[in-house]
Amino acid sequence: MSYLGPEFNPSQPRRPRRGPLTVAVAALVPGALAGWLVWQAVGDDSGDGAAPQQQARGAAPAAAGSPQAPSTSTDDGKEASPASSASAAATPLKGKVVVIDPGHNPGNFQHTAEISRKVDIGTNSKECDTTGTATNAGYAEAQFTLDVARRLRTILQQQGATVKFTQNGDRSWGPCIDERAAIGNEAHADAAVSIHADGAGAGQRGFHVILPGPVHDGAADTRPIVVPSRELGERIAGDFARETGTAPSNYIGEGTGLDVRTDLGGLNLSTVPKVFIECGNMRDSKDAALLTSGAWRQQAARGISEGIVSFLRG
Repeated sequence: MSYLGPEFNPSQPRRPRRGPLTVAVAALVPGALAGWLVWQAVGDDSGDGAAPQQQARGAAPAAAGSPQAPSTSTDDGKEASPASSASAAATPLKGKVVVIDPGHNPGNFQHTAEISRKVDIGTNSKECDTTGTATNAGYAEAQFTLDVARRLRTILQQQGATVKFTQNGDRSWGPCIDERAAIGNEAHADAAVSIHADGAGAGQRGFHVILPGPVHDGAADTRPIVVPSRELGERIAGDFARETGTAPSNYIGEGTGLDVRTDLGGLNLSTVPKVFIECGNMRDSKDAALLTSGAWRQQAARGISEGIVSFLRG
């Protein structure tokens, strides 16, 4: 900015005398300006800054019978908001109950008398439970099953499922196989999965899913659950293989990854769709390397979960 100082101020021209017309126009200008300001204020109250004339030039409300944006509705006929629809999509298992049975118990080896007692499984009697197997380095099956079960629970809960455990390392031993089945039955589970790892010979590798065969004897009647359990097992086997990159067992199931049995109390006594999964062979060094990897166990949990979700969504 330059400053000229008073000595450089230009001389001011003489103002002409105002005539009547000039006075009249000057009187009208403030009123017109005030009116324009009011008009602007009214236009701004519309919420989008548009003047009334601009709003009038906008799109008119759709006439009856005009195409409308698609909407969703709930079971009672009320329209569902996009937010509620998105929430439902994010929690596809809302209202579903899943029972997870982590095989064995880390404390079983300290309670051999308790787990050795026999319980009725319908076809015959079997031991309450066993200690499970372990890798050659001592990583116990019971530790493995609890870890995978907890990872699986987190995934399923994120999708809205109610998840119940048969045990969570919160008891000194057990439960027995008949109690494990009863927990799923009493929960009216939509699906139940028992997680295990095998203890076969070296060189025998891969996973397999055990399905209930038809049993109708004593307290056991698997006939109502044979078909849905097979569907659950097939879906888990397919998703488990894809997520973990492991192959079906090379020693059980003839390459299908599926095995039907009628001698397991946890299946015989179940009244809800249920399967066992043997995630690998702890006695084979290559399988053991997978089973002891936290990253692989996360993949295993994800594979099992996707099979459950696929089954429950139909």
